[in-house]
Amino acid sequence: MDSRATTSFPSMALIRQALLRAPIVDLADAVERAIGPYLSARPVKPGARVALAVGSRGIFGIDTIVRVCVKALKDRGLEPFIVPAMGSHGGATADGQKKVLAGYGITGEAMGVPVVSDMDTMEIDRLSCGMPVRVSKTALEADYILPVNRVKPHTKFSGPIESGLAKMLAVGLGKADGAATIHRFAVAHSFGVIEQAAEVILQHCNVLCGLALVEDGCGNVSRIEAVAPEEMMEREKVLLKEAYATMARIPFDLLDILIVDRIGKNISGIGMDANVTGRHRDITGDFFVAPHARRIFVRDLAPESAGNANGIGLADFTTSRLVSAMDREKTYANALAAISPEKAAVPPWFDTDREALAACGRTCGCESFDTARIVRICDTFHLETFWVSKALESDMARIDGLERLIDWAPMAFDAEGNLSDGFE
Repeated sequence: MDSRATTSFPSMALIRQALLRAPIVDLADAVERAIGPYLSARPVKPGARVALAVGSRGIFGIDTIVRVCVKALKDRGLEPFIVPAMGSHGGATADGQKKVLAGYGITGEAMGVPVVSDMDTMEIDRLSCGMPVRVSKTALEADYILPVNRVKPHTKFSGPIESGLAKMLAVGLGKADGAATIHRFAVAHSFGVIEQAAEVILQHCNVLCGLALVEDGCGNVSRIEAVAPEEMMEREKVLLKEAYATMARIPFDLLDILIVDRIGKNISGIGMDANVTGRHRDITGDFFVAPHARRIFVRDLAPESAGNANGIGLADFTTSRLVSAMDREKTYANALAAISPEKAAVPPWFDTDREALAACGRTCGCESFDTARIVRICDTFHLETFWVSKALESDMARIDGLERLIDWAPMAFDAEGNLSDGFE
């Protein structure tokens, strides 16, 4: 199929950028120190049932965090259980959402409490714009709700509150119906409806607290806080600023080609974080910010995504490997609930990386690959190391904190025409 199989690809070097690395060494101890004193100081009913809301993101050590949280609740005479809080993820089915959590080691057997998964919701109120606020029926039937989530920049919108505890309450616990409703109303009323819906939930429901997580630049959990419901909205705004300050980025303003080894729901809600790739598209239009990649090539789908390839529509080219791994039903359910069918649109795909890269080269506007500004990343969550082409060498000299780990060498392909493994 590749009529230009003799294409000469550029030399690449492996680079490490200096990112904030401040991991919590003992996650179990940090969780207990965060939530233990809070629970001891908070009047709670002995024997009360607590719905522990857990989402679909691949947070480092999330199984440990949830398990210790469960133990802390049990030690204080409470009866916790786990509720998937992930909107339409997992194919928008109860079994699918349970499997998503199981993929992170969060099962009833491992946690010592039931994982109660269903898609039923109840309307608890309406916003002034008319939007119904829906919450998981199972969570509402508990005595308390306790969301566990990381606070981070959202991939689709910016504001004082983005992705975190508030979004988990409003969107995650809204299940498929609630998530679709919020995305639909956000088109006309902005994503501020998430904050408004979260405030309604805090007013109407017994939220015990939220367990907020913040990550360092390398994707390690660096902060764990128990946040009281009356402080949740304001505290999340502060934590979001911290998350923005530590977030890893690609340190170049303009790229001709961005190679992304894998996308997936475990990495980002849209498969690959638009804050990193600089590209987003939805019903409101397209936007491009640094690193302004002219062409994006996605090589594969992370196994942890269980076939959900939402976000592939943000790429220009992909492979038959990814298309074969894609579960259309799961992908479409997620994209439609988010009012973003664009993100499920499959771009041209090729049988080999060599063919896909040749297509990138022919369409990125460069006279030859020798002048192409190329970056290859593992995914948008792991950005401490990445590959760069020779054309970016002069830019690197002007950027602090970059270290060359492997010197310039020809782009390496295996016998089947696919890029050799580039990351440990």
